[in-house]
Formats: sequence, C-alpha cells, structure tokens
Amino acid sequence: MENRIYGYTRVSSKGQNLDRGIETIKSFCKEHGLDIKDRDIFTDKQTGKNFNREQYITMKNSMRSGDVLVIPEYDRLGRANETVDELRFFKKIGVSVYFVDIPTTYIAVQSDDEFTKRIYDFINDTLISVFQLLATTELERKKKRQMEGIAAKKKRGEWEDYGRPRRMSKEDFAERYKAVEDGEKKTTELMRELGLPQETYYRYVREYKTRKS
Repeated sequence: MENRIYGYTRVSSKGQNLDRGIETIKSFCKEHGLDIKDRDIFTDKQTGKNFNREQYITMKNSMRSGDVLVIPEYDRLGRANETVDELRFFKKIGVSVYFVDIPTTYIAVQSDDEFTKRIYDFINDTLISVFQLLATTELERKKKRQMEGIAAKKKRGEWEDYGRPRRMSKEDFAERYKAVEDGEKKTTELMRELGLPQETYYRYVREYKTRKS
C-alpha cells in the first residue's frame, strides 16, 4: 500500500479561518515534492486543550507506518504536555511528523539515505524532549503564579476568598467588632460568639483596623 501524506491544522474557535493553515500545508508539500490530496488534509475548529477532536481522531485512525504528517505550526497540534504523547504515538507507529515552522523536522522528507534517517530520528527524539521540557516549564510557571497569587491574597487579608468563602463579610465583622472597641464585650467573648478561629478573628481585626486608618 502506498504511503500517504496527511496534513492537519486547527483553529481555536468556529469564528476563525482555517485557510492560512491549509495553504501553508499545500505550499510545503509542493515545495518538497510531497503529493498530498485534499481529502487527506484534516481540520478542526476546537481548542487545543485536549486531543478529543473528531477530525484529528479520524486522521489518526487512518494512518499507517511510512505515512507523513505535515502541520503548519507546532502549536496547531495542541498543548505541550499532550503533544509529547502524540509525538511518541506517531514515532511508535512509524509516522513522520513535520512542523513547517520548525525547519529541522523535515530534513528527511525526500531522503532514503539511512544516515539521514538516523539524523531525523535524533531530531524527532529531541523534539519530544523539548515538548516535555515545555510542558514541565509551563506547569512550574502555573504553580509559581498560583503561589504568588495566594501570597498576594494573604498580604491583602483576602486569603479566605481563595478556595472557600469568608466566614463573614468585612462589613458584618466591623459592625460586631464595635462592641469590643466600645468596651461592651471582651475579645474572647466576641470571638466565641462569632465562632471564629483565633487566627481568622485576628486577621479580620487587622483588616478592620487597616480599613479604618
């Protein structure tokens, strides 16, 4: 069975146009002597959040060893963490993947030379490692941004807004705390009445005094 040339591109929403990606695939194939048929260019209008996409799945199920997949830009395939798994899948079944915006990926497009193929294998493995690094880096960045956000909320006295509701509003606490300021109640008495842990109570007191000053 003759090897087939596939193309795949994606946009994130139905309002976006696929024409640019399709034209990039066709131009690449023409330049490199790859005979791609219109029927073998698959497209999706869907977020890159996951690979549960109708046309992408149909394309994957059609592929065989020796086939070629051309993608206009690496982020058209999907997010880095899941792209790693997809590249491993294509390598396992013997499908060559070329990203038009990464020239080194198509070094072996027209070559039957064994040494050149080994170079391509090395490049392919490197790509997988790069996407794995990108995925790890992005995860670490998200964790860092999350921790910075939590720290900022704590500093502003808004920690209880993060992940759980406040025990009571700032306005309600201020109204009840006036009794302590006026000497009508002791701190421990109000704390017990409100059912607040000591840490939460004194944080609310600091908030109140900061707003009042």
